[in-house]
Amino acid sequence: MAMRILVRLLSALALCAAVAACGSEVAPVSEHTTSPGGVVPAPAVDVPAGTARTATAVFAGGCFWGVQAVYQHVDGVLGAVSGYAGGTKDTADYKTVSAGKTGHAESVEVTFDPSVVSYGKLLQIFFTVVADPTTLNAQGPDRGTQYRTEIFTTSAEQADVANAYIAQLGSAHAFSEPIVTKVSTLDGFYRAEDYHQNFLAMNPDNPYIVANDMPKLDALQKLFPAEYRPQPS
Repeated sequence: MAMRILVRLLSALALCAAVAACGSEVAPVSEHTTSPGGVVPAPAVDVPAGTARTATAVFAGGCFWGVQAVYQHVDGVLGAVSGYAGGTKDTADYKTVSAGKTGHAESVEVTFDPSVVSYGKLLQIFFTVVADPTTLNAQGPDRGTQYRTEIFTTSAEQADVANAYIAQLGSAHAFSEPIVTKVSTLDGFYRAEDYHQNFLAMNPDNPYIVANDMPKLDALQKLFPAEYRPQPS
């Protein structure tokens, strides 16, 4: 009995920490000012599919709960993991990252099948649905460098495509403000604590999720019906 009570207490403490992870304030997700129709233009250049059946991409777009959930519902995505990127392994834990001084950003590692969904399409979804690329070190109610938007590339081809796409969106005036999203080479990705994984799927009624992340899933289904799948990967 005592052991059962201890397990429940530890689970409750973990959940409390998780609720605070992406901001205790609940506010509606920020609206993007995009091109007519809500979908930003597709990339003019993309990474060739090649013969590989798996590839990885890492995106930082604010709280990783919503970023992970969006990509889990994209057809061709084999898996999405919440974690930290931009800093070192020894500071890759939630409590330390939350101080905003580690260089880490809350990030999501996306494993995908390039023959089903391209890297360019994942980028288009990122800029249309996942994040507001015009707010510096902030997304929705969350503030701090750990909530910045950043694209961590795993190859030279990804870097070329991501940089060209940001330039393309800038030239097209896809957003009313300049894009501040950085493109950086991935030096390491560090998996976040278990209680952060699949957080939306496990806590769909959480007030933060309802206000900030469910609208992103709705937008994915509405704006990318060909890529949306009801069941997460």
